[in-house]
Amino acid sequence: MEAITVETTASDSASKALKVTVPVDRVRAAESKAVKYYAQRARLPGFRQGKAPEAVVRKRFGDAIRQSVLEEVIRESWETARTNESLKPISDPSIRNVKFEEGSPIEFELLVEVRPELKLERIGGFRLDRRVTPVTDEAVTEQIERLREQKATWTPVEGAQPAPGQMVRVEVAPLEGDTAGPSQPYDLVLGENRALPALEEEIMKLAPGQTADADIRFPDDHPDESRRGQSRRVRITLHDVKRQELPALDDAFAREVGDFDTLDALRAAVRTDLEQEASRDADARVREQLIGQIVDANGVTAPESLVHKLMHGYANAYQIPEEQLGQFEQQFHPVAETQVKRDLVLDALVEAHGLRATESDVDARVAKMAEARGVPAGQLYAQLEKAKRLAELERGLTEEKVFDFLLTQSTVNEATP
Repeated sequence: MEAITVETTASDSASKALKVTVPVDRVRAAESKAVKYYAQRARLPGFRQGKAPEAVVRKRFGDAIRQSVLEEVIRESWETARTNESLKPISDPSIRNVKFEEGSPIEFELLVEVRPELKLERIGGFRLDRRVTPVTDEAVTEQIERLREQKATWTPVEGAQPAPGQMVRVEVAPLEGDTAGPSQPYDLVLGENRALPALEEEIMKLAPGQTADADIRFPDDHPDESRRGQSRRVRITLHDVKRQELPALDDAFAREVGDFDTLDALRAAVRTDLEQEASRDADARVREQLIGQIVDANGVTAPESLVHKLMHGYANAYQIPEEQLGQFEQQFHPVAETQVKRDLVLDALVEAHGLRATESDVDARVAKMAEARGVPAGQLYAQLEKAKRLAELERGLTEEKVFDFLLTQSTVNEATP
């Protein structure tokens, strides 16, 4: 039989597009095999099992036979492509543009993701600056105020128009002439940009229990381009208004927030948390610097196939509307490109230096997390496994090992912010 031909039509370091042609004699062989399979197992009226004429079998199982032929030639073609092109795929191939006509070769395209082969010539000898942002008294006070807001109560305001910072419960219904459509209830705090500015302005003209009709204009920078600058007439009903009452800033508040005897103890704990966060941020910036210098020193490039795959994944996660995909991809492309380069560098280092986190590493980290939470390690492990977060934990531990390895080979200077 003639050989299956495989031709590379496009490629980068992370993907290949292959045009496959399966000659007619191979298609016929696959078809005969499928017909024989169904003929032996078919139970057709008027015929003993396995004795139905081939023409009857073909007519009765035509679609199934065609599907079997496709599956057979695609499987055989994929094995041929892997061997001929020396592929190292990281996932199953995608099939597209299938041409399957009676008496003709079968043609289709295979899109294959392959593991990029990245050799890093230089991974050390870099100079890195580590800057820890000082924690100011203002930052501590701001965090304390956030805690007060979390413990705040909301008290009804009677007979007064609402103001920024107050919570309102409203209903908004679209108007067609004088007829109101279905109303939509909202609970929102004015001034937090959760509603259109024009709508908030109209709400602040009402007192609880009042209803008014108004034209609401969408701003020129509205996320939905089709609505920018457009106006919609709506009916607004204000049901109630509440003002926020913050708890007193005293030792009692500190005890309510947590295990703190005094307000000074709470302030000290908040400062410690912010300092630890500032230290972690400084470490993250050092890692970012290091990866950037490794990328530049080794001329690492991001294959477009991986960049587009990452952008597609984020677009799905963020539920980006189809009409906004172009703008999203244009804005997100540099971020995706940087992320792909980072992942390629880390993966290359893991493979070259055997830095992948082990099962014992994962177990030790789970035990440490469980101790901090006061729960049994087995229980936490089961929870992480059920939530499918063990792979994420393993990846994090692997990255820690990689950066511990890298930072021993470069110089980190503690710099003044």
